Amino acid sequence: MGRKWNNIKEKKASKDANTSRVYAKFGIEIYVAAKRGEPDPESNRALKVVLERAKTYNVPRAIIDRALEKAKGASDEQYNELRYEGFGPNGSMVIVDALTNNVNRTASDVRACFTKNGGSMGVSGSVAYMFDQTAVIGVADKSMDDVLELLMEAGVDFRDILEEDESVIVYADPDQFHAVQEAFKQSGVTDFTVAEITMLAQNYVTIPAESMAQFEKMIDALEDLEDVQQVYHNVEFEE
Repeated sequence: MGRKWNNIKEKKASKDANTSRVYAKFGIEIYVAAKRGEPDPESNRALKVVLERAKTYNVPRAIIDRALEKAKGASDEQYNELRYEGFGPNGSMVIVDALTNNVNRTASDVRACFTKNGGSMGVSGSVAYMFDQTAVIGVADKSMDDVLELLMEAGVDFRDILEEDESVIVYADPDQFHAVQEAFKQSGVTDFTVAEITMLAQNYVTIPAESMAQFEKMIDALEDLEDVQQVYHNVEFEE
């Protein structure tokens, strides 16, 4: 399981390379979550998850507040949640989640990213069944024994706990996301190295060096799309 966090870290590092793009995408995601429920994270669990993830990306408070105020206002801007699935070289699988106000544009753009980089689009369900939706919460100032003890004392269910890249990472079912975070917060933790509900591959593949550059180019192209929020894959990056 150790390679899972490495893939999340790789994706996060890629997004961090262009913070203005990251912030703009978070603004849309926060707006949509707030608009579809209450603009209060304490009563809107989906919004709370987005805001917790935004903290790990250091999204400025001004951008968060602007998105929340927009949701509270008279804006009727509508976004569709879309998921695309596709294939890359050497058995690689890719999931693309998007929020868009123009479905035709997004579908065309995503398809072009696949086909121009040696990949192909799949039908709905052709890839997702090989991934598990998972809550991933990481802290940097606790030992594995400390984390295990505090989660057991709190009665929180989890799948696994691993020490990776100077963080202790908890993997849990999505419905345990808030319970895990609350257990940490009750122990005095305020900062998380990762806090998100993501899609983790059940099995990972490696890609030959001659194909890796093209695969990375495809992932970069997908992540660069304005409407794409998240890109998940089952490729193991070299450390």
